[in-house]
Amino acid sequence: IWNIEHFFFFQFTIDIPIIFNSEDVVSTRLYFVNASLQRVTFSSSVGVSLPCPAGGAPHAVLRWYLAAGDDIYDVPHIRHVHANGTLQLYPFSPSAYNSIIHDNEYFCTAENQAGKIRSPSIHIKAVFREPYTVRVADQRSMRGNVAVFKCLIPSAVQEYVSVVSWEKDTVSIVPGNRFFLTSFGALYISEVQKEDALSTYRCITKHKYSGETRQSNGARLSVMDPTESTPSVLDSFQSGEVQVGHSVELPCIASGYPNPTIRWLKDGRPLPADSRWTRRITGLTVSDLRLEDSGNYICEVTNSFGSKEVTGHLNVIEPLRVTLSPKNLKTGISSTVILSCAVQGSPHFIVSWYRNTEPVLPDQHFSIQGAHNETLFISAAQKRHSGAYQCFATRKGQTAQDFSIILLEDGTPRIVASFSERVVVPGEPFSLMCAAKGAPPPTITWTLDDEPVARDLSRVRASQYTLSDGSTVSHVNVSSPQIRDGGVYRCAARNSAGSAEYQARINVRGPPKIRPMKNITAVAGRNTFINCRVIGYPYYSINWYKEGLLLPDNHRQVVYENGTLKLSDVQKGMDEGAYVCSVLIQPQLFITQTVYVTVKVPPLIQPFDFPPTSIGKLMYIACVVSSGDMPIRITWRKDGQEIVPSSGITIDTKEFMSSLQISKVSLKHNGNYTCIASNDAATVSTERQLTVTVPPRFVVQPNNQDGIYGKAGILNCSVDGYPPPKVMWKHAKAGIGNPQQYHPVPLTGRIQIMNNGSLLIRHVLEEDRGFYLCQASNGVGSDISKSMVLTVKIPAMITSHPNTTMAKKGHVKELNCTARGEWPIIIRWERGDTVIDPDRNPRYSITTSPNEKTDEVLSTLKLKPAEREDSVFFSCHAINSYGEGRGLIQLTVQEPPDPPELEVREVKDRSMNLRWTQRFDGNSVITSYDIEYKNKTDSWELKHATRNISPTNNQANIVDLHPASVYSIRMYSYNSIGKSEASKELTISTEEAQPDGPPMEVILQPVTSQSIRVTWKAPRKELQNGVIRGYQIGYRENGPGSNGQYSIVEMKATGDSEVYTLDNLKKFAQYGVVVQAFNRAGTGPSSSEINATTLEDVPSQPPQNVRAISVTSDEAVITWAEPPRMTLHGVLKGYRVVFWAVFPDGEWGEMQNITTTKEQVELRGLEKFTNYSIQVLAYTQAGDGVRSNVLYIQTREDYPGPPAGIKAVPSSASSVVVSWLPPHKPNGIIRKYTIYCSSPGSGQPLPSEYEANPELLFYRITHLNHRQQYLIWAAAVTTAGRGNFSDKVTVEPAAKAPAKILSFGGTVTTPWMKEVRLPCSSVGEPTPTIKWTKDSEDTAIPVSLDGQRLILANGTLVLRSVKAEDSGYYTCTATNTLGFDTIIVNLLVQVPPDQPRLTVSTTSTSSITLAWIPGDNGGSSIRGFVLQYSVDNTEEWKDVFISSSERSFKLDNLRCGTWYKVKLAAKNSVGAGRISEIIEAKTHGREPQFNKDQPVFTHINSSHARLNLQGWASGGCPISAVTLEFRPKGTWAWQNVRTNATTDVFLAELREATWYELKMKACNSAGCGNQSSQFATLDYDGSTIPPIKSPLEKNDDVKKLFSIGCPVILVTLGVALLFIIRKKRKEKRLKRLRDAKSLAEMLISKNNRSFDTPVKGPPQGPRLHIDIPRVQLLIEDKEGEDKATIPVTDTEFNQTGNPQSFCTGVSVHHPALIQNTGPLIDMSDIRPGTNPVSRKSVKSAHSIRNRYSSQWTLTKCQASTPARTLTSDWRTVGSQHGITVTESDSYSASLSQDTDKGRNSMVSTESASSTYEELARAYEHAKLEEHLQHAKFEITECFISDSSSDQMTTGTNDNADSMTSMSTPSEPGICRFTASPPKPQDYDRGKNVAVPIPHRAKSEWLLQSMKACSLGVSASSSSSTLPQRTLTMPGSSASVAQSAAAAAAATAAAAGASSSSSGGGVAGATGGTPGGASSSSSKMGGSRDSLLESSSSGLGRLQKQRDGGAGAYSKSYTLV
Repeated sequence: IWNIEHFFFFQFTIDIPIIFNSEDVVSTRLYFVNASLQRVTFSSSVGVSLPCPAGGAPHAVLRWYLAAGDDIYDVPHIRHVHANGTLQLYPFSPSAYNSIIHDNEYFCTAENQAGKIRSPSIHIKAVFREPYTVRVADQRSMRGNVAVFKCLIPSAVQEYVSVVSWEKDTVSIVPGNRFFLTSFGALYISEVQKEDALSTYRCITKHKYSGETRQSNGARLSVMDPTESTPSVLDSFQSGEVQVGHSVELPCIASGYPNPTIRWLKDGRPLPADSRWTRRITGLTVSDLRLEDSGNYICEVTNSFGSKEVTGHLNVIEPLRVTLSPKNLKTGISSTVILSCAVQGSPHFIVSWYRNTEPVLPDQHFSIQGAHNETLFISAAQKRHSGAYQCFATRKGQTAQDFSIILLEDGTPRIVASFSERVVVPGEPFSLMCAAKGAPPPTITWTLDDEPVARDLSRVRASQYTLSDGSTVSHVNVSSPQIRDGGVYRCAARNSAGSAEYQARINVRGPPKIRPMKNITAVAGRNTFINCRVIGYPYYSINWYKEGLLLPDNHRQVVYENGTLKLSDVQKGMDEGAYVCSVLIQPQLFITQTVYVTVKVPPLIQPFDFPPTSIGKLMYIACVVSSGDMPIRITWRKDGQEIVPSSGITIDTKEFMSSLQISKVSLKHNGNYTCIASNDAATVSTERQLTVTVPPRFVVQPNNQDGIYGKAGILNCSVDGYPPPKVMWKHAKAGIGNPQQYHPVPLTGRIQIMNNGSLLIRHVLEEDRGFYLCQASNGVGSDISKSMVLTVKIPAMITSHPNTTMAKKGHVKELNCTARGEWPIIIRWERGDTVIDPDRNPRYSITTSPNEKTDEVLSTLKLKPAEREDSVFFSCHAINSYGEGRGLIQLTVQEPPDPPELEVREVKDRSMNLRWTQRFDGNSVITSYDIEYKNKTDSWELKHATRNISPTNNQANIVDLHPASVYSIRMYSYNSIGKSEASKELTISTEEAQPDGPPMEVILQPVTSQSIRVTWKAPRKELQNGVIRGYQIGYRENGPGSNGQYSIVEMKATGDSEVYTLDNLKKFAQYGVVVQAFNRAGTGPSSSEINATTLEDVPSQPPQNVRAISVTSDEAVITWAEPPRMTLHGVLKGYRVVFWAVFPDGEWGEMQNITTTKEQVELRGLEKFTNYSIQVLAYTQAGDGVRSNVLYIQTREDYPGPPAGIKAVPSSASSVVVSWLPPHKPNGIIRKYTIYCSSPGSGQPLPSEYEANPELLFYRITHLNHRQQYLIWAAAVTTAGRGNFSDKVTVEPAAKAPAKILSFGGTVTTPWMKEVRLPCSSVGEPTPTIKWTKDSEDTAIPVSLDGQRLILANGTLVLRSVKAEDSGYYTCTATNTLGFDTIIVNLLVQVPPDQPRLTVSTTSTSSITLAWIPGDNGGSSIRGFVLQYSVDNTEEWKDVFISSSERSFKLDNLRCGTWYKVKLAAKNSVGAGRISEIIEAKTHGREPQFNKDQPVFTHINSSHARLNLQGWASGGCPISAVTLEFRPKGTWAWQNVRTNATTDVFLAELREATWYELKMKACNSAGCGNQSSQFATLDYDGSTIPPIKSPLEKNDDVKKLFSIGCPVILVTLGVALLFIIRKKRKEKRLKRLRDAKSLAEMLISKNNRSFDTPVKGPPQGPRLHIDIPRVQLLIEDKEGEDKATIPVTDTEFNQTGNPQSFCTGVSVHHPALIQNTGPLIDMSDIRPGTNPVSRKSVKSAHSIRNRYSSQWTLTKCQASTPARTLTSDWRTVGSQHGITVTESDSYSASLSQDTDKGRNSMVSTESASSTYEELARAYEHAKLEEHLQHAKFEITECFISDSSSDQMTTGTNDNADSMTSMSTPSEPGICRFTASPPKPQDYDRGKNVAVPIPHRAKSEWLLQSMKACSLGVSASSSSSTLPQRTLTMPGSSASVAQSAAAAAAATAAAAGASSSSSGGGVAGATGGTPGGASSSSSKMGGSRDSLLESSSSGLGRLQKQRDGGAGAYSKSYTLV
């Protein structure tokens, strides 16, 4: 078994075919089989075979090397390289380990003709079988948290050992549910539970290479109850690198309470939204990694007590990929080669270069450039530079490479294609091509007659390019040839290797001539060409002459046809001279040209040579030049370099000779010497070698040596000489005495001769011992040799030992170990890591027996006897002077197993489930288990047994037990050694059994359309099998389409007879019901099914296919189809058609309905040509169903009605103008109007008729007679015909006409914010003037003209963006000198509707039914309602849209026992109106309570307790969760259990015989209930324990803790309290400053307000606003001239220097009439929180309902802190024992900065909830009192003095209600506050509002306030009883002051009565008794509105009376 690891590389093969020449057809290539192989790890007991990753074709030679470059040699039985290149490492023992072989880096090479390549280094490592253990530590975790178990592996083997699985109680854990295994081998347990502590956890590991598995110890989990703590990180991640495309898991898990939340950040930002990022309980998993995923990752763990974070850097890297280009290059010698190595992947890599596996070092040819050395330059490349070039990129153990084959050859150019001679005509284009090959590709140049081709871009162009095969192609193109373009064209190809030429003549026709020719210098001995530069064509011939002779005249001369003369082997004397070129152009006509040739002779060196010489001799050599033109220069070089004077060489140079002299020859003079001679003709050289010989001699002589077996050894032998001597080693086996015959040492990879001549034996073997001879020779002198003896020493090694062995506990065991090696050998035994010393531990003995014949030692370790702890690794160590060997022996001591740990998992009535854990199996497989059990009172001789249980099981069921019996149980386990001892006995009690009989006398009774009442009796006693705890009622619908499945509800038993109501059933459906009883054990049989049908209900869907057809102008037919049968919910009784008209102005007509049993109805008597909205509904006995969607229909046209009005006025002496109004009922579209005119005295029988456009409502009739009367009338015409005539009017034309108005008055209705035009067209002579006025009270005010109001030229009044205040009567007056005329227009502006009065009618557990009375519709019919509701402690509102005809609505699907806020708004054609007051209602239900008659526990034993959760009463709302906390008495920590169970729950792992404390909390949607108890577990024998006598005796530790902790806690609390007090004071100061600022802003705004003139109109009648369940006080400002109400100026309000409080106050009291019609307020249904103290006293004092009277006190005081007090006294009109009982509420509202300056406030107190009928009756009785209609009260406002400003605070009080306030839109003059009762969940919200606290007793303040009132009334009173009537009637003679005095007296009396009735401890107020201001029921609250913000009219009067001085600030209101 061996492993090959691939690190981030791809496997690839690179094939590079090399074509060495064009004729070579053999493909030679090199390649890699697996270039990504980086690491090989194998087991020492198995070995490994590794093929060479490289290869080649044809066959390549494969060799292996060490990374250091050493050849691989064979080591017998250790390492071997096969012929096919496979490297094999054989299995070996630990003593044969050699790090050079078994833990080293190797590489393999492949070599053939193409070159030699090497693989990347491969790290080969052998792994031993070493002893190791894995361990798991015990862990602690809180219940509900996460537990983390880690498998601890020793670091020495951590690289090879991995976790393969985890076990829980010997059962493998399957990941999922709550158990998770991480990629790192950790075990996570989420949502830790108590039962997790009952198991043990083990990890199973496996060795990658040896295959061994290990099981860890069993670890336990300690589960604690949650305690508040900061997070603690259990497992985290560290920085690391991961490859692109892989996945990574970053663990991050923490514990803490509350459970911490985990947030992941990357580079400080939240993780991006990406599906590759997965958050699991094990941490963050990132799949398909990308480079951009690199970064710093932070895991933030946070809970409410703190936070922790884990940070690490993830570096995502790409695998290195290398691309070397070019891949295959064939070029010529001396060229420049550039190799580029492109590296892709992660940065920070290192690039290295190799040629034929050797590193490339920079020199004169090689240079490496680039930021990463990625470019290799080869300049002036030579043949030896051919081969395989490799580029390696390395980064942190990663290596990638690529290679390229470079072939360098002789690249002298050769012409491969050329042009031929031709004749062209001038102007005829021609092109010449020349192609050449060479390496590198050559460059081609062109000449014409030895001159470069002149590039005339207009005529001559040359180009050049290179083909893919390396050929260079050049063209010369002549576009328009001339005669001068003719001649000999030559192309010359040149590169660094040489040159080649080609030439040919191009003849251009024209007169021939010869170009001038230059003289030529020729070199003797070489060839020379002379061209006759003839141009023009034709010509006859070209001849050459020299000295008059026609050439050629010898063999060295040749004349070509094109006229070129060639002189071969030029001779100086013979070939020098003048040459004449003669061209025959016509017969007997020649042209000639002469050229002179000069010959230069190059030098010629006579041969010379160096004679053989030796060190110390003299040397003289002469270099003589025998011929050549002078001057001649001679120089010398040695090995290509100039000879320096200091080299001992002397050079003497003369005219043609130079000598080299060496006075004393030495080895440094060896080398190649070159003589160089040069002149003007040429340079020549001759090179010879000088060799200095030295005979061989020893530098280091061989000596006898010792070699150690298995180690490397060097036999030293170093020689020198010249030529370098050749060293040869010989070996002779050791014999007796002298050596035997020597044989040459075979040189293999294991044995090599080093460069200095020494013999290297890499791995010494025994056969290497003997004699060795070192022999050296170099051909100079005689050979030398020296012998030596090599002695091989054997290190100590273990040759024989058992790997594993067994022993029985208590028996003697011997362990044997055989060692071999050089003597003496010491044997040492170790147990684990401890050396065994028999002297100290006599249980061990060691004996050693040497065997001299075999050189072996036998050592025996004896264990006397073997014990359990001996199951470890033993090792024997053999040691001598040359090494140490070790043998490992694993000893396993077997014994009978330990007894299993037995526990009970589940106990039933007749069976129980047992589970056990086998701790120690005795190192032998468990074969079976036995379980024995008996009755507790019996002996074990009467036991029952279950035997031979399979060892694969860890649990069993014991059946056929008796219910409610006590059993003792024990257990045994078996293995091959024997039987364990008995386990610890368990005492178990069985449970009860489920009932065997059904409930009896089941009766069903329908209650509503969705509920059925079920009654029954309990099962027979003998069949109950215990206490009946409850019942399950199953019900199902038996109608068609039902699935037949029962729905189950459960209830608790209350007695022998039971009743339950099934809710939410289908309407009018038949149901079958069965009932089952259950006890602690379960559910019994069910009763027989009984059927019943729910009552009828209204249909839930409207009729279908509703259609409407207009039959006539006043008749329509409506048809429909019956609703679906399933939605009728009863027997269909008929249909109701609801319809109403929709008029053109958007208003709706009266809603009508018709009832029928048919599916069609005829609607008669409809308005003609009118739109109607129609809805149809079905109804049953239960009522009307859902209406259909609105259907629209329009009746047909008919004859129109008469015009609504007509006028005729004279406009001149012969014409009149007629105007009219459209008919009230057009009954269609008016097509035209017909005007009739007749004159009674004219004698004409028929009137004249005129037609008028329907768009114009006037007509001018002309040609009339002056002063003659005419009758004029009109009629309208539709498509149906002419309508009725209008009234007739009489008119007489006149020249002078008084002013008359043609327009008509009347009522104009318009929505607000629109533009309205009121026409006022007039006629008259002279032209009238127009004036518009608006009525205001008793006067007419001219209409002011501005940007919103203007009068057009035709008299029309234009009002833009009309508002409500624009409503009123407008008068238009037209006036001229002859008269005037007026019309009055009543403008009605429609506005959004007023707020509805919303009430609550009924509530249930899941619904609230609301009712409302719509407010004023704003002049437009209401179109619908918008209902909004939300849970009280949230602001998430939901909307419901309701029809305009509805006056009630039921909110369904609400939460049980929950407060809701509801508000309503109406909508009309203008828009949505003001929102109603927010009311609050609560669904039925309350928090759970524990039934005191129920037992808390149903079963308790020594370790478990079963709780009876059925004792909890749900309170009407289902219980959602039950939380349990328990702890042993006297301890601090609580253990928590949370369950959703509603029956029973177990408390496990209890201490036996211990008292416990228990706290239970059950919660539902309404809240939580608590129950505390104590219990004691039984003793081990099942007996009870006595109560705890004195906790003091057992709580010494607690007392110590208290004594230490209390002072610390007290100090801490003191500091915290001081901090809170200071903070409160600071908040109070800031609040006073804010209130003062708000008051100032408010007063300034009041001072700047303006008011509008009230609209004149009829007096408003009394209004009564009824709010259910609240009664509201509405106060309306009334205009009046009350001179006694003198306002306080703003100056006085702003005074700061007056320390005295200024206050005015008056009380308003209205007693209700006592009638026999019933109470106005029902005290029996008062909501909690209104006034707890006074309400309690009233309810205790009265057993019947009483009526109430109401008193309101509003006081106003001057102070720096603005506040208002509104006292409401609700008085019970009646007495008991002569005492009047009074209930008083007082509210204080503080001014906030967000006061709505444009609105006022209304105060309403919380009243009892009364029915609508009761309040209506009260209203009817109140109307009988006439004085109520005109009652007028003085009500003033009060500012509380600064001395009482501390009454405003934040907090709660038991006797005070919280009050929240809101501002609602109101009509002018209405002030409203809203008081809401407190709720338990409102405490947190109260932190941000002012919460009332009881007023302090400030009698002096109240007295001063009352005295300060400028009404002049004393604050004292002589009566403490309530006056019968304090209403001041308009006709009364009492003054305002007297009224105020009475009110003030009533205030004092009310305060006193309230104080005394509430038990406040203050005497009643008589006279000015100072106790009257104290009230335990007083309240303070915050409001967003101020009573100071009065109506605009009131502000106007306030501004008028600013000069009134320091009078009282009061205002007059009317109570409506």
